[in-house]
Amino acid sequence: MKKLFFGLWLVLLLSSTVQADDSTGITVATLVKASSSWDGTPLPPYPKDMPEVTILRITIPAGTTLPLHQHPVINAGVLLSGELTVITEDDKKLLLKAGDPIIEVVNKWHFGKNTGNGPAEIVVFYAGSPDTPISLKK
Repeated sequence: MKKLFFGLWLVLLLSSTVQADDSTGITVATLVKASSSWDGTPLPPYPKDMPEVTILRITIPAGTTLPLHQHPVINAGVLLSGELTVITEDDKKLLLKAGDPIIEVVNKWHFGKNTGNGPAEIVVFYAGSPDTPISLKK
């Protein structure tokens, strides 16, 4: 676990200072950088509470539809494999394929559906606070 956090820290540090370092072979690619979610809604300010970061690896079997839910905290992820369609309650849609990043909608009802032939695997990073849930089901 320490190696994972160190690796994430290193990537964040490098991505804020260099794009490539030819002497080491390290390359850094910004997948997404924005102040709004994928549907264009501005992200809310961070809470003034103590921060709490949660990182989840979620595997969704082929043909599975997740329940309608919302996130009261800012979160972003990368689809590692498969295909996933995210649909908001007002019918905005985003199709993700392996390697695609997402800055998720906040405080908006939505669901995900695995629209591919195999499992969809996504890693999601949540930036919240200790007493705030990362997801709420409707």
